[in-house]
Amino acid sequence: MRIIENHSLKSLNTFGIDVSARYFAEVETLNELQQVYDLFPIETTPHLLLGGGSNLLFTDHYEGLVIKINLKGIEVVEENESEVVVKAAAGEDWDQFVSFCVLHGWGGLENLSLIPGHVGSSPIQNIGAYGVELKDCFESLEAFEKDNGQVRYFSAQACQFGYRDSIFKREAKGKYVILSVNFRLRKKNHLLNLGYGAIQAELQQRGVLQPTIADVREVVCSIRQSKLPDPAVTGNAGSFFKNPVVEQSVFERLKAEYPGLVAFPDKGGMKLAAGWLIEQAGWKGFREGDAGVHPLQALVLVNYGKASGGEIAALSEKIKASVSKTFGVSLETEVNIV
Repeated sequence: MRIIENHSLKSLNTFGIDVSARYFAEVETLNELQQVYDLFPIETTPHLLLGGGSNLLFTDHYEGLVIKINLKGIEVVEENESEVVVKAAAGEDWDQFVSFCVLHGWGGLENLSLIPGHVGSSPIQNIGAYGVELKDCFESLEAFEKDNGQVRYFSAQACQFGYRDSIFKREAKGKYVILSVNFRLRKKNHLLNLGYGAIQAELQQRGVLQPTIADVREVVCSIRQSKLPDPAVTGNAGSFFKNPVVEQSVFERLKAEYPGLVAFPDKGGMKLAAGWLIEQAGWKGFREGDAGVHPLQALVLVNYGKASGGEIAALSEKIKASVSKTFGVSLETEVNIV
């Protein structure tokens, strides 16, 4: 392990923002992680954990220590005739892990295909797509506690999962480094989630009448690739905003005024499609310098080349203000702004 000074982060964040870290370390073992925190105590040096760099926006150089988590490994820790518990290290690429599971016939994560990022950050955000959330297959995780250097285990209940939310975004924010995550997956009698119309339509178009988990993964990848820009080509972090959840009365008022409103039932009321709101407010395809809104998916903000993080953040604030003025609905960012 090496400590590098003034290290460029441009290739380590999917927005491609050209910033650097005052100090940078890449850790591959728990022992190396412990060494880093011994050398740079959290009381004296700001720390930022970096996985795939797919859910953050840098607005300036980072005047502290950036730790890239590169712990690797996938193993079966429990198995019976119908289920398997798979342990994945925090530094594993998320989509490659999903692919690994599908190839082995383990079902549950296929709807979460092609989501950028690493396994370690997936519980923090409780990532979700096409009717499935990480919590649906989550078994447990192990995490390094920064204050005392101990390894602690978290059950699903202890993680307090919510919509794009967990305890690690609230009272436990900044206190732990996730080391690995355990998932409980089905080996047979797969419970496919085909509730989203786009998945059903694509399966029908392909003539797939009895889909497998491999079919679902292939379809989800195809849908995402058709709608979302490739970060390797156009800098982005996927969905920039959360879908807002509103009370039933608010939904009914908006639906009466805007019959085309896209929404889905949610335990807290109705979940509105943020992309639809942004598009109706006139932002889809908008561009200001090299900061813009993707022309095919209004939920995605993009860097067309040399936009600064500050310019993209400023654009996001204009969009939030516009949606609030038009619909009376507040948008919350899904991307972490640093």
